[in-house]
Amino acid sequence: MIEIERKFLVTSQQFKAEAIRKTHIKQGFLNTDKARTVRVRLKGDSGFITVKGPSTDGGLSRFEWEKEISKADAEALLQVCETGMIDKMRYEIEVGNHLFEVDEFFGDNTGLTVAEVELSHPTEIFKKPTWLGEEVTGDAKYYNSQLSKSPFKNWDL
Repeated sequence: MIEIERKFLVTSQQFKAEAIRKTHIKQGFLNTDKARTVRVRLKGDSGFITVKGPSTDGGLSRFEWEKEISKADAEALLQVCETGMIDKMRYEIEVGNHLFEVDEFFGDNTGLTVAEVELSHPTEIFKKPTWLGEEVTGDAKYYNSQLSKSPFKNWDL
């Protein structure tokens, strides 16, 4: 239940042509405490509730527990989430032996596109696609829980 992933900014729209799947995601947070976040997600027609622990290893890994719930339950829980909903399209792209998940954000986070790759161990080597930009692993402002509170539209760029 430990998730190891690296996060990057995306430099072009090329990933869309390489995507094997795309899914609309709407999510909110029941709790955004630093010690744990509790997320409710509507991913296509499926609902999920996820608990994440604090980041370790410079943001590279953290505890994650996720359980599928009904769409109706997810929709109901989204109504009682903290202020700041996340709305995004997730693209899945196979690169070598890894699956990259690229999130194109909408609403208050329009203009932000972030890629994540999950690894089996912290030093695992992976092929980097040409559209992969600056690494932002461990930079809390790119966490969805923080984007819900401090959206991209409010950043000083």
